[in-house]
Amino acid sequence: MIALARKTLVHEWRRFVPAVFAVGFSCVLLVVQAALVLGIFGSAALYVRASGADLWAGYPGTQSVNFGRSIGRDVDLRLAMDPAVSATEPYLWVDGDWRSSRAGGGGVSVYLSGIRTAPDGMLFSRLLNDWQRAALRDPGAVIVDREDLGTLGTRVGGTAWINARAVRVVAAVDGLRGLGGVNVLASLDTAREIAGAEASAAGPTYVVARTHTPAQAAQAQARLSAGAPGFGPFEVWTARQFARRSQLYWLLDTGAGVAVLFMVGIVCLVGTVVTSQSLMGVVAGSAREYAVLNALGVSRRALGRLVVEQACWIGGLGLLLGAAASAALLWLAGAQGVPVAMTPAIALACAALVALVSLLSGLLAMRGLMAADPALLLR
Repeated sequence: MIALARKTLVHEWRRFVPAVFAVGFSCVLLVVQAALVLGIFGSAALYVRASGADLWAGYPGTQSVNFGRSIGRDVDLRLAMDPAVSATEPYLWVDGDWRSSRAGGGGVSVYLSGIRTAPDGMLFSRLLNDWQRAALRDPGAVIVDREDLGTLGTRVGGTAWINARAVRVVAAVDGLRGLGGVNVLASLDTAREIAGAEASAAGPTYVVARTHTPAQAAQAQARLSAGAPGFGPFEVWTARQFARRSQLYWLLDTGAGVAVLFMVGIVCLVGTVVTSQSLMGVVAGSAREYAVLNALGVSRRALGRLVVEQACWIGGLGLLLGAAASAALLWLAGAQGVPVAMTPAIALACAALVALVSLLSGLLAMRGLMAADPALLLR
């Protein structure tokens, strides 16, 4: 029966092509939707994942990076006292209003990140190289994402104002686009000047730390979370915990996240229905051939295996087609600056779901075939 299933696919390929394309289309829908969700809401954790810190200390109960509040300056000292911590540095977050130097340019809300500019700085260490960090040491120097230059109405070397303070764009990088606003990087001194004397005196928004080895981060976080008398209120997370915390807030606790998840569910449902109906249509179109085989003595159980085998072949070919199309679309989206991301686990989950739909469709079609009267099918 297995050989017959393959021969049928080869000799009657025109009948099975629509089903293969339906499976591939379903695969593309699932993968692209998953990539968009990961990319869009993954940008909420950009600040954590683009940095080399193992620990993040912030105000207790902070839901996402961009909701940080000032903490005491002594928190830096508390983290440095832990035996597993090898280095610490402050992170100053400032909500700003960007005004372009171009005539008629309106205001743009920006997230200004004040970071340490030394070559061994932890914040945004995966995005910035040494010369870019050195360029931030100039007063008023800032760095933005290349894709945001048009939004900000500026260019590299251009000038603008943030909260009525003059700044100059010294460089543009890729991968700095965030969720909810435009990200701007500056030195701690520039950020304090833009924030104003009162905000600067309140202390940093976060303190990040590096442990001697990444494996020590969880133990250090547990010790630091126990608190210490004499220090102001703060909470410590590992980088992985804080990134996940930020993503889950935007994904599950906001209307935008729920709306996107609902859309993804609808897309998955449509893809599943299209795939299952196409596969069942293929089986229904071959009902007379199956009836002839049954009349010639082939058992219904063997016919059922034939149907499932065909469904598996169609699902496999559709997955290959869908994987190739998905890879091309994700590459194109990334080249155009669309926030997409994919992990091996999510890719395997999408493939498993499409394969499961193909198999279940084959089983449902086989059930209908088993219940049919061969004499009626031969008419």
